[in-house]
Amino acid sequence: MASGSKNEEVILLAHGDGGRLTHDLVTGLFLRHFGNRLLRELTDAAAFPVGEGRMAVTTDSFVIDPPFFPGGDIGKLAVCGTVNDLAVSGADPRYLTVAFLIEEGFPLADLERVAVSMARTCAEAGIEIVAGDTKVVGRGHLDRIFVNTTGVGVISPGVDLGYHRLTPGDRILVNGNMGDHGMAVLAVREGFGFGEQVVSDCAALHRITGRLLAELDGVKLMRDLTRGGLATSAKEIAVSSRVDIWLNEAEIPVGSSIRGAAEMLGVDPLYMANEGKFLAVVAPEEAEEALSLMRSDELGREARIIGEVKSGRGDVFLKTALGGTKYLDLLAGAPLPRIC
Repeated sequence: MASGSKNEEVILLAHGDGGRLTHDLVTGLFLRHFGNRLLRELTDAAAFPVGEGRMAVTTDSFVIDPPFFPGGDIGKLAVCGTVNDLAVSGADPRYLTVAFLIEEGFPLADLERVAVSMARTCAEAGIEIVAGDTKVVGRGHLDRIFVNTTGVGVISPGVDLGYHRLTPGDRILVNGNMGDHGMAVLAVREGFGFGEQVVSDCAALHRITGRLLAELDGVKLMRDLTRGGLATSAKEIAVSSRVDIWLNEAEIPVGSSIRGAAEMLGVDPLYMANEGKFLAVVAPEEAEEALSLMRSDELGREARIIGEVKSGRGDVFLKTALGGTKYLDLLAGAPLPRIC
């Protein structure tokens, strides 16, 4: 945390970007006070036994600026983001709770627009909102609208995902192009005239992840690639699994419009947020089958095998398109805060 005065440290926007400062805040402060076996695993959702089965629970808060963007809005994002945290944890999402924090003066029509979007997204995903809360604060005490969601899902018998399963030789797959969501939000926030060329990838992933788990035994770990993007997620996985990850830049899918915009703006798509993309670590003998299965789904048309797990100590390396090698670390700083 940065110093607010000689004797006081303060929170920065970068503490919420999903990168190094977020990691330091979670491990150095929250885990120190709240730490327990489930929380210390630092997974997208906590999985625990219930009777003879297992359930998963996750919670998330959405503060995106602006609340409406090409390809979605804060309501759709809240549903998809929570569903995806459950999905990559191996769970079948069932129920959501939602809490609205609203600034006085927020247009009622916009609130209904958010609610309609959430209802539609839930119906498409086959889940239900079963509890909620609403709080209103005075003008200037909140930026328009924030949404908190908690999701509950069921984990099928035999599903075993975790850092402990990764071994050298495992393949790294993603289901599509990197950076769409981050660039879409950046474009509308800053007024760039990219038009319909740049649209958020916001989508619920539980059906494609569910098919992978139902049809393959070699799926070892999944992760949705939100704040900090592919590079930060890969680094966190490598550190937690105590392995190295090697990625092949030539195989990482990035749409031409995103690549062009990123080059113009000087940002790296590998560190940009996604809201409809996930990474899967799969046993080598099932990698091609997993790739084929992904590509058969609408949300996986551009899927690729992008890398491999190797023995190591928690590093991530990128084989560049020019033949060099680049070290990838956690996102540092806050190039685009309030992305989700």
